[in-house]
Amino acid sequence: MAKPKDQEFLEAIVEGIVSYPKDVKVDRTVDEMGVLLTLKVNPEDMGALIGRGGSTARAIRTLLRIVGAKNNARVNLKIEEPEGGKRPPRGEKRDVDRVVDDLKL
Repeated sequence: MAKPKDQEFLEAIVEGIVSYPKDVKVDRTVDEMGVLLTLKVNPEDMGALIGRGGSTARAIRTLLRIVGAKNNARVNLKIEEPEGGKRPPRGEKRDVDRVVDDLKL
């Protein structure tokens, strides 16, 4: 069965951005809210995928909305944070000493 255009489009864009294109996985679900594309990538590719200040992820979401509008569907993107991600859990405050220690590595 052929993949939907929105899923194909997302895979093509993300595989061009990341260093490990074979690790790109997209799950597609449809409900009353529209289409939800859930994206999983290699943990080392998260920085490139998100971009500085989230600019790359925001641009991908904008392009997906355009593809969805062209096909009369609302398309949303969820980027799953991989296990072993480098970002500290939300709400955890890092003190100056831990930041300095991280920089020494």
